[in-house]
Amino acid sequence: MTRVLIVEDDAAMLRGLRDNFTRKGYDVITAADGEKGLELALNERPDLIVLDIMLPRMNGYEVCKTLRDEGLDMPIIMLTAKDQESDIVLGLNIGADDYVAKPFSIREFMARAQAHLRRSQRKAELGVLSQFGPFVLDRASKKLLRDGVEVPLTPKEYRLLDLFRERAGRALTRAEILRAVWGYNVFVTDRSVDRCVTTLRARIEENPRRPRYIHTVRETGYRFEPEDE
Repeated sequence: MTRVLIVEDDAAMLRGLRDNFTRKGYDVITAADGEKGLELALNERPDLIVLDIMLPRMNGYEVCKTLRDEGLDMPIIMLTAKDQESDIVLGLNIGADDYVAKPFSIREFMARAQAHLRRSQRKAELGVLSQFGPFVLDRASKKLLRDGVEVPLTPKEYRLLDLFRERAGRALTRAEILRAVWGYNVFVTDRSVDRCVTTLRARIEENPRRPRYIHTVRETGYRFEPEDE
């Protein structure tokens, strides 16, 4: 059964979210402070985390960053009364997948949560062959095929595309991309990421100026969206 962790210190909000997820058939676990939420996330490995930012004992930013540093990649939706752009950017930069400001429509929130769960489940099902649109990424041969014909990629372009497919739907910072594609011991800048994205778009986008797959996230980095999502 799909498990959802809700970390929220407002009792009424926590109860409302728990009841809505339970009615949808999810297994729900809850915490009312950041330290307990982190403990449950590390021990229970839920499929989705709904994480308030303003929490006692440890705030949501710290919880999110710790989970990402530990290598946990389940979707995290940040939930807060704050709606300033700087708060949104910070949440995305530390690895959150989405950001919802209170008050919100519970129907819209549940739809977004379920969309993240579907993406995560599809990612888990990705095997050696990963398909999006007319493309197939063959991880065994490290090749990209379009309608059975190989699309030439440089090693960096391949690693970037593989990273995007692995983390589809998530806003990735340029720093995250640099670490994953170039590593820690090579001196490169954010411009290297932008150049590689530009060349990769030229290979997979019908119109690189209006990309279908690789979207720019302002002040953050990039997000890969398969066309059916």
